[in-house]
Amino acid sequence: MDYENRIFDPVASRHRCLKLRRRILAMSQTVSALHIAGAFSCLEIVETIYFSLMRPSRAGHKPDTFVLSKGHGSLAQYTALEELGILSHAEMDKYCKPGGKLGTHPDYGTPGIEASTGSLGHGLGLSVGMALADKINGDDRVVYVVMSDGELQEGSVWEVMMLAPTFKVTNIVAFVDLNDFQSLGRTSQTHPNFYPVVDKVRAFGWEAVEVDGHNPQMIYNAVTARTGRAPLMVIAKTTKGKGVSYMENVPIWHYRSPSPSEYQQALAELAQQEAAGGGQ
Repeated sequence: MDYENRIFDPVASRHRCLKLRRRILAMSQTVSALHIAGAFSCLEIVETIYFSLMRPSRAGHKPDTFVLSKGHGSLAQYTALEELGILSHAEMDKYCKPGGKLGTHPDYGTPGIEASTGSLGHGLGLSVGMALADKINGDDRVVYVVMSDGELQEGSVWEVMMLAPTFKVTNIVAFVDLNDFQSLGRTSQTHPNFYPVVDKVRAFGWEAVEVDGHNPQMIYNAVTARTGRAPLMVIAKTTKGKGVSYMENVPIWHYRSPSPSEYQQALAELAQQEAAGGGQ
């Protein structure tokens, strides 16, 4: 694939992720609860896709696109779209409020949102369908999709994983946010036969690679090094609630807002990471 027009800056990426975490934390103080830990686990993935991988419109081709299958991680997507100027600050401030456009899950029709998601297990199928249509139409667009590891329990995911290589849908890059949690329980305990995920993905005919999902450089390298001979799935090992010590791998933070004192502690921890050079 052609990525030479994109510039990857690891320092800027790390600091941007800290900025987006702070923005999500600020939003948490205006609503009673939100999916904060799941957004923090996929934030580096989403940031790398939007700011380093997705290509803009080119002559005769549509821009690359993105589908967030794990719709409960919407805050990672919303804050990235705000940073890009696609969503306004005013609209972000109305998140989950009367008269606002932004809900808990992304809705098609909202600026920058290509698919309504949140019903887990459907995002990969939607994305493969979009990529197949582009392939038939001769469009060079790449479709990026981010899934949760919990939604791998859905049979529809494995059905479309068989279909994509069969139809040679190579213009798709899928990520699994492997944070080892499904809602309030560990995926490795409820479904140990998922593991190792990367071997199963390869068995279905995909190119697959494991990375540290909080390392933007590794994420970027995994995608730009793809062969293009098969669809690519990046198995990104992440930490739910990444960046805030009391949230990391603590199930209750699946859907919860920090108290004022917890909010201040989180900001202090992010400030320490910023001073230390980005926290990665």
